[in-house]
Order: sequence, then structure tokens, then C-alpha cells
Amino acid sequence: MHHLFSGVLPQHFFVKSPSMVSMDEALEDLESTLKQHADSVAAMILEPVLQGAGGMRIYNPTYLVKAKALCDQYEVLLILDEIATGFGRTGELFALEYADIEPDILCLGKALTGGYMTLAATLTTDDIANTVGTLMHGPTFMANPLACTVANASIELLLNSPWEDNIARIEKIFHAELAPLKQHDNVVDVRILGAIAIVEMRDDIEVEWVQKRLIELGIWLRPYGKLLYTMPPFIITDDALLTITNAIKTVVEES
Repeated sequence: MHHLFSGVLPQHFFVKSPSMVSMDEALEDLESTLKQHADSVAAMILEPVLQGAGGMRIYNPTYLVKAKALCDQYEVLLILDEIATGFGRTGELFALEYADIEPDILCLGKALTGGYMTLAATLTTDDIANTVGTLMHGPTFMANPLACTVANASIELLLNSPWEDNIARIEKIFHAELAPLKQHDNVVDVRILGAIAIVEMRDDIEVEWVQKRLIELGIWLRPYGKLLYTMPPFIITDDALLTITNAIKTVVEES
């Protein structure tokens, strides 16, 4: 998709993912890229610990620590996208806590309102805020009062709930029910982090058949590529969660 905007937008540089190569190789590639292009690169942006639409890949938080140090060294901003991982999904309130770092810019959304209304937020350090200046709340839907009220209520409900216990409970069931699928001939890998479970198949999934079969089994998932994954609500009951894991196991067996 990026090639469609070649010559129109500033060039984007892609570095090797720490989930695809060794930590050392990924960091060497990052440092080499920053060293060559720091003068023209405004920021590095990535999803902490879990790379979402790029393959639902989990990587070592140490990469974040060292990436932050390299960004500071070459005076490049670090932007973390926690739209998918934020608000407890990975087991920490924010995935960046696994690395104990502070990004220059943090992007939030989705779980900000518990999924009930569309709302996103961009958080920055004081240095960034003072440089950019006051962010104007002028566009039509910006700071929508109803969405902000829903977000406040959702955050209050989350923080006043036993969300950490719920995530641990969900993760335990995922490990018990889905981790054994690693031994299946049709499965390449099973990845689990907090309330996230990913089953990577050996071949591309026949999406139309799989979705129809999952509906017959009483659940709705959105498989893509070779991935069957689920990110259930934190308040899901054990029985409902087992309905999901059993359906995934059935589809794997029948594939």
C-alpha cells in the first residue's frame, strides 16, 4: 500500500521486526537506519510488545528499551501505538510498562471507550506539547462530549474492577486449551499474551468457510491470512471462553 503514496508523502523506512529476526539483528538494522537517515526521520512508530495487523507477533520488551535509547541518541521521537494493546489487554495496563519506558507520543483508542463509541487520544510529553502548542479542539467530532463521557465511565469501570485477575484467568485458559495446538500438523505457532491468543496456521485460511463454521459453533472471529486470533472481553465467563477455544480447536482439526 505504501508504494501508492511514493513521491507524494515523505519516505518511510521499515526496519526488521524483533519478532522475525534475532534481537541483535533487529537492533543493528534499527541503528543503521537511524544513523543513515536521522536528519530526515521525525519519529519511529511501533506497537509495543505485540505487533498487531503486521502479523499478531509478540516480541521481547528489551527491544523497546534499546529502541528508546537509540531514538534518544539520534534525537528521533518515539511514538508508541497502544490502540490495540492499551488498557490491560496484554496483562499490564499499558504494554509499554513491560519495558518501563516513556514514549514521546502515545496513541490510544478502541478500549478507551470499551468499544462503545469511537474515540481516540494522543498523549505527549511536556516538551512535545510545548513545541506543538495548544491542540485546537476545533474539528467537528474532536473531544465529542458524549464519547468523552463514555471513555471516563469505561476507564472508571476498568480501574475499579479486578481486571488483572480476569486477564490472568483468561491467559491461563488460553494456555491450557490452545497452547497444545502447537503440536498439530496444520499449526505453525500458538502465541499467547494476556487476553490475546493467536493460532498461526501453516496455510492461508479459507476465510469464508472458517467464518461460516465458527458461526455454526456459536462464535464470531475475524481470521486473516494464516491467523486465527481472539481478544475477548475481560469479563467473559469461563464457559463462554471455552466456547471460543473449543471452536478454534474444531476449526483447526477440520482444516
